[in-house]
This record gives sequence, C-alpha cells and structure tokens, in this order.
Amino acid sequence: MSNLDWDSKTVIGFKAKAPKVTRNTSDLNGAVVATDKKVTAGGNKARAGPDHQRIAKLDRENEVAPPPKVNASVGKAIQTARMEKQFTQKDLAQKTNEKPSVIQDYESGKAIPNPQVLGKFERILGVKLRGADIGKKLEGPKKS
Repeated sequence: MSNLDWDSKTVIGFKAKAPKVTRNTSDLNGAVVATDKKVTAGGNKARAGPDHQRIAKLDRENEVAPPPKVNASVGKAIQTARMEKQFTQKDLAQKTNEKPSVIQDYESGKAIPNPQVLGKFERILGVKLRGADIGKKLEGPKKS
C-alpha cells in the first residue's frame, strides 16, 4: 500500500491525440503535382464523349426496319366484304372480339398483320384475306 501515489490522476476515456500528417516535399517546395480529371465526374450527361457518340452512330446504322404493314388490298377487301354484309366497324369488332380501332387500322393499312386476327375476319366475312386471291369469296368446307 505504500507504493500508491496519492497525487497522480488516472483519467478514464480520454482520447489519444491523432498522429500528425506528414507533408510531401512537393507541397513544401511548391512543385506542380499532376492531377487527372475523372472521365464522367460532374460532367454533362447529355453531352457524351467521342466514344459514346461513335457507339450511338453504330446503333443508328444497325437499326432494324419496322415490321411490314397490312397491304392496301387487304384493307379494301375487309371494307367491301363488311359493307356487303352490312356490318359497321363496331359490329365486326364485336363479332371478332377485337376493338373497333383494330378494324380501323386494318382497313386503313396501318396495322401489322396478325394471322389470328386475319383468320377471324376471314371466317366472319367469308372472304380470303391471306395469301393469293385476296378478296375472293371463301367456299364452304371441302367435301370428300
């Protein structure tokens, strides 16, 4: 018990000092330090670099042609057959379970041909709409 020092203090939780940062000789001498700009940091994203422009140009050159639209003769055949049966576009749409806009697109030649939809039109209107002889009346089932 005699080796205890009553005058010394023990501090609990006291933070140790952080070590000092050493400076480079280039900082002290004023020498020029090379700095590189990051490629995309803080730049305008709309204005891409030359590599991106080249890639975009390649993409534009390789674009696929849009799918073919319905031939005008198919649209005319649908319209004449519909008028002969005295159907409106709305009536034909209800009978084929399609929207009236689909019938309008087919008749105007703006639709992309769908064999299932054309098959429905052929059955309801009784007119051939696919292959050769578009607009020709369909005959009944073949008898053997």
